[in-house]
Amino acid sequence: MDIVVRAAHPEELDRAGRITADAFVGDGHTAADGDYARRLLDAHTRAQEAELLVAVGDGGRGALLGCVTFALPGTPWAEVAGEDEAEIRMLAVAREARGRGAGEALVRAAMARARAHGLPRMAFSTQRDMHAAQRLYGRLGFHHVPERDWSPVPGVELRVFAADL
Repeated sequence: MDIVVRAAHPEELDRAGRITADAFVGDGHTAADGDYARRLLDAHTRAQEAELLVAVGDGGRGALLGCVTFALPGTPWAEVAGEDEAEIRMLAVAREARGRGAGEALVRAAMARARAHGLPRMAFSTQRDMHAAQRLYGRLGFHHVPERDWSPVPGVELRVFAADL
C-alpha cells in the first residue's frame, strides 16, 4: 500500500477524531463515555495546539488510515517530553487499515518532524497493554524507560518509551 503522511486537512479532522476514539475505545483502552474519549474525538483542538498528522492510502488519494498528534517540548500536548525531545500522542489506526504499515508510517513521519525541528530525541507514553504498539516502537529503535513511567489518573499506568533520533 502506498501511504502518504501529511498534516491533516480541516475537512478530515472529524474523521481523524473518530478513528482515534474508535481505536482507543474499541481496543478497551478507555471508556466510551469518559473525559479521555472526548479528548480523543477532538482532533480540531489537537490540530490547533499541536501537529495532527494523518496517514492516507493510495498515494494520498485514498481513505484516511490513521493519525497521530505530534507535540514539541513545552507545548500543551507534550506530557513527558524533555526539553530536547518531541512527543507523539494518540497514535491510532483505523481497524480496517491495521497491519498495512500506517502506524509505522505515522511514527516515522513524527520522527522526521522531530529531526526537522532540530530535536535529537523523542519520548512518549503508552499503556501497559498496548503490546502491538510497543512491538512497533521497539522495531523503530525506541526502548522502555521505566524510571519515567507515570500515572495520569488512578488505575492508569503509562510506560514511557524514548529513542535517540
